[in-house]
Amino acid sequence: MKQISFVFIFLAINFGGLAIGSFLMNEGPTSDWYSSLNKAPWTPPGWVFGVAWTTIMICFSIYLAKLFTSEINKKLIFSIFLIEFILNVSWNYLFFNQHLVFTALIGIVLLTAVIFYFYFNLSKNIGKYKYLLLPYMVWLCIATSLNLYVLVHN
Repeated sequence: MKQISFVFIFLAINFGGLAIGSFLMNEGPTSDWYSSLNKAPWTPPGWVFGVAWTTIMICFSIYLAKLFTSEINKKLIFSIFLIEFILNVSWNYLFFNQHLVFTALIGIVLLTAVIFYFYFNLSKNIGKYKYLLLPYMVWLCIATSLNLYVLVHN
């Protein structure tokens, strides 16, 4: 029962973070700035981003709930999660709102490192639940490549 409660708490926090990030990106992908960019040929259509982030945040919330109820060092887990949250939310602002493509790239590389840290260093006691991070890991690799492409080709 405790784990289910944490799932709902993390769902609220994670989807709240997506909402904040969406708000901070201003017009985001519909802006003239983004529309005029030379984007990577593998850039997915817009609807894929919504599906991907919904899936990622559901999986990540279940993972975090299991991790939080299985580990003793909750302070460390929460600290790493807070870093993830800040990096995730700030990327939208840096990239879409401020057009700081290089700074956004640094942010997304750090975010990717944090998620890989969760997977390889904090998931030892939760068995197969660690695989819930795989969608996030794959998506961040794709997103990092898209960000890098924009940096190099614009």
